[in-house]
Amino acid sequence: MTTWEVVYAVRRRIPTAVLAILSALSVVASPAAAPPMDKNFYLPDAAASKIVSVSKTGTPEAEVIILSEAVAIKETGPKETVAKFGEVYAWSPTFMAVRRDTPTMLTFWNLQPDDEHDFMLAAPDGTVLMHLKLMPLTKTSYIFTFHRAGIFNFYCAVHQPEMNGQILVLPPTSAK
Repeated sequence: MTTWEVVYAVRRRIPTAVLAILSALSVVASPAAAPPMDKNFYLPDAAASKIVSVSKTGTPEAEVIILSEAVAIKETGPKETVAKFGEVYAWSPTFMAVRRDTPTMLTFWNLQPDDEHDFMLAAPDGTVLMHLKLMPLTKTSYIFTFHRAGIFNFYCAVHQPEMNGQILVLPPTSAK
């Protein structure tokens, strides 16, 4: 499958509910949970922390590195593609599986020198749980502990519809 076939396949899988979530993002943000730098970016509030807790510190049992990838950008992409679609980015990986109640460090690498990305996590019911800003050429790590099993969608709200993925939260492993 070529890169363009992958991009087309990803675009076809995006539910229309995602666009509704993105447009309602500013309404969903909880000012009480917002970091002081910007009210539009926040970690899970008290209610969302019952579904997933997120922290900068702790002892993770696993780690996943998530890269921002430039599929077609103005510096190196095909001029016709960039002219028609704009710059196109993707997450890598776009799918991962973690265990419920297992602290897992997600490390985001924004590899672009001139483009910001963000990370927005939605619960299985579509509720936005958190929204992070990822500055150019930075690594940002958080420890995620999911308290419910299910499929959690994640997005870069800036680069839709192509930059999205899923986290499958599986039941915990049996006692050792």
